Amino acid sequence: MTVALDATFAALADPTRRAILARLGRGEASVKELAEPFAMTQPAISKHLKVLERAGLVERGRDAQRRPCRLVAGPMRAASEWLGAYQRFWEESYDRLDDLLAEES
Repeated sequence: MTVALDATFAALADPTRRAILARLGRGEASVKELAEPFAMTQPAISKHLKVLERAGLVERGRDAQRRPCRLVAGPMRAASEWLGAYQRFWEESYDRLDDLLAEES
């Protein structure tokens, strides 16, 4: 679990990779289509895609000559669940603070 979680967070650490995932969240895209909004080459985008693939966040299919990329959201669910524990911690902390402030009023 932690190796997969580490790979997910490492992949999400880069803003270009997050933008690629956001684009793939709207549907499949080719490397060329993914490279369009960036000031970088298709090989550079391919390197980002390899990081996302190793993290299990992206799959590449095969459609004749086209190799569409698609989002795989499963690893992000594990990351979200891990972060959820901290969200609950902060919510409980704020609730305690609210109670304390209410007592002092």
